[in-house]
Amino acid sequence: MVYNARMDEKRQHLRTEVDEPAYISAGGSSTSCRVLNISAEGAAIEVPSASYVPDRFQLMIKRDRVIRNCRIVWISANSIGVAFE
Repeated sequence: MVYNARMDEKRQHLRTEVDEPAYISAGGSSTSCRVLNISAEGAAIEVPSASYVPDRFQLMIKRDRVIRNCRIVWISANSIGVAFE
């Protein structure tokens, strides 16, 4: 049997794999991170420590400098998945 990764996919938009430096900011402080993949509706982000990232924050990718309001939807070790608001 061939496994089809799309079978379990719940996202409406396909994510593009990237490796972009970015910044998370909330409450007057910021920390660096890396965006691992991104779509129109969200992203996966690698962070130094997920326990220090608030439920809602702003994300700015260094390359495009667009500020996106984010909400955490999942956490796994040092990676978080966010939905753009």
